Amino acid sequence: MSEGDMLPPKGGDLRCIHAYAIKTASTDRSLFNNLITFYSKSNLLSDAHCLFNQIPSPNVVSWTALISAYSKTTNSLHHFISMLRHPTLPNQRTLASLIKTCASLSSFPFGLQLHSLSLKLSLSYLPFTGSALINFYSKSHQPNDALKVFDKIPERDEVCYAAIIVGLAQNSRSSKALSLFAEMKSSNVGSTMYSISGALRAAAELAALEQCRIIHAHAILTGFDSNLVVGAALIDGYGKSGLVNDAHRIFDGLLPEVNVVGWNSIMAAYAQQGDKNSVIKLFDEMKVRECFPDELSFLAMLTACCNSGSVHEAEKWLNCMKSEHGMDPGLEHYTCLIGAMARAGQLEEAKILALNMPFEPDAAVWRSLLSACAVHGAAKMAWEVGQRLLEHDPFDDSAFVILANVNAAAREWANVAEVRKMMKKRGVRKEGGRSWIEFRGEVHEFLAGDRRHERMDEIYAKLAELMEEIKKLGYKEVVDEMLHEVEAEEKREALWYHSEKLAVAFGVLSGAAPPGKALRVVKNLKICRDCHEAFKYMSVVIDGEIVVRDVNRYHRFVHGSCNCGDYW
Repeated sequence: MSEGDMLPPKGGDLRCIHAYAIKTASTDRSLFNNLITFYSKSNLLSDAHCLFNQIPSPNVVSWTALISAYSKTTNSLHHFISMLRHPTLPNQRTLASLIKTCASLSSFPFGLQLHSLSLKLSLSYLPFTGSALINFYSKSHQPNDALKVFDKIPERDEVCYAAIIVGLAQNSRSSKALSLFAEMKSSNVGSTMYSISGALRAAAELAALEQCRIIHAHAILTGFDSNLVVGAALIDGYGKSGLVNDAHRIFDGLLPEVNVVGWNSIMAAYAQQGDKNSVIKLFDEMKVRECFPDELSFLAMLTACCNSGSVHEAEKWLNCMKSEHGMDPGLEHYTCLIGAMARAGQLEEAKILALNMPFEPDAAVWRSLLSACAVHGAAKMAWEVGQRLLEHDPFDDSAFVILANVNAAAREWANVAEVRKMMKKRGVRKEGGRSWIEFRGEVHEFLAGDRRHERMDEIYAKLAELMEEIKKLGYKEVVDEMLHEVEAEEKREALWYHSEKLAVAFGVLSGAAPPGKALRVVKNLKICRDCHEAFKYMSVVIDGEIVVRDVNRYHRFVHGSCNCGDYW
C-alpha cells in the first residue's frame, strides 16, 4: 500500500491508520510525519508526541511536524532546542512555525535569535520565513523592521504582501500599507482576503473613502466581496468614512452568515455617530439570530452611550455585561461609562469611579475627564486631573493645551502662565492642526494658516466669502461671546484659518461634494469650538452636509446643527 493510500479520508479515524501501520510494522517515516500532523490538527498532542518518539531517525520534517503541533505553547521552542542538539538543522517551514509562536507569545528575544539563525542559514529571504518575520515584527510594533525584512525578499508572493500590508495597517502606517497594496496589484501578485482586509483597515484609519471604494471594486472583481473577513473590513471602512448607510448595505449583503466581527463593525459605525438607538436595535437583532455578543459588542454599545451622553444606559449595559453574559468589563468599558458621566456633568462621581474601578486609570481615562472639565468650566478639578494625566504622559501636548484653555476661561492667569512654563521646561510643543479632504482620488492636506496649496489664493477667497455669509446668520456674535477682552482681533483672524476651515473651503470651491453627498474632512486633533460653530452655519449656507471626523468622533453638520449635540 502506498503512502497516499494510507492517508485517512476526510472525517476518518486517524487511529485506524496508525493501528494499520503498527500491524504491518511500517517504517515509512513520511507516513509517520503525516500522522503527527493529523494528530496535532485533531488536538491529540500526546498521541502526536508518542508517535514522534517511535520514529527511529526523525528528520527535519518530523521535527517540524512536532514543533508545529505545539505552536501555541513554549513547548515548541523546547522541542526546537532538542532538534538542534541531535543535530538537525531547520528548514524555512520550521522557522516559520517557530517565529509565529514567538509572535503569539510575545517572545521578542527568542524571535530575534531565530531571525539571526535564518540569516546564517540563508532562509530569511524565502517566502515562508520572510512572511513569518514580517508578522513577528509587526506584532512586536516594529513596522520599520518588518519593512526591512520585506524589502530583502527577492520573490514576494501574495502571502508576503498580505503580511506586510496587514502589519503596516495594524501599526498605523496606513499610507504605506495602501502604497504596497497598489504595488502588489501592479506587480500582478494575487490578492488574498488578508491583503484586501488589511488595505481596507488602512483606508478606514485614514477615512479615505475613495480608496475604500477602489478596494471594494477590487474585492468584487476578485470574488472576495462575499468573504466574511473582507466584508467586516468593508463595513469598518465605510463606517469610519462616515457612510453608515453604505456600511449597513454591505452588512445586509452578508446576512445571515455574518459573524460577530461583522456585527461589531456595524455597531461600532453607528456608535461613532452617537446613534445609540441603532446600536441597541442591532444588538437585539444579533441575539435573535443566535450570534452571541463579545466584549467588543459591549464596547460598541457603551461607546454609543458615551457619545450620546446616556449615563443611565451606560450603567445598565455595563451591569448587563457582568450579570447576564458573565463577562468582566475591561478598562475600555469603564472608560466609556466615566466619559458618559463626565459628559453629563457628573464630574465628581466620574472621578470617584475612575479611582475605584478594578483597573489603574490610564491616560485615556484622565484625558476624558480633563476634556469634560474644560466643557463644564471646572478649572479646579481640571488642574488635579491634568496633573494625573501628565504623570502618565509628561509630554502630552493636548493635556497642556486643555489645561491652559480651561484656566484662561476661568481667568486663572497665574495657572495659565504655570502651564506655559511647564511646557517650555519639558520642551513640549502643541501639535499642529492638520486636516485632509479627498477630491478625485487625491488627498489634499492643510495646516493652520497654510499657504502651500497651488489654489491657495482661491481657497482663501472662498473662505472669506463663506465667513461673510455666515456672519449674516449670526456667527460673528457667537465668536464674540467666546473671546475674552484680552484676546484681540489677531485671535479672531487666527481662528479663520484653522486647517479644517481651509479644507472645507477647498471642498466647496472644487466641488468635492456632488449634490446629495456630504463634504467630508478628517482632522488629527479635536475640532475647536469656533470651527464647530462655523460649520453649523456653513451647512446652511451651502445647503448641504459637512462631515468632520476628529480625533474623538464624527460630527455631522446639517441644517445648522450637529449630531453631537454640541458636546464632544
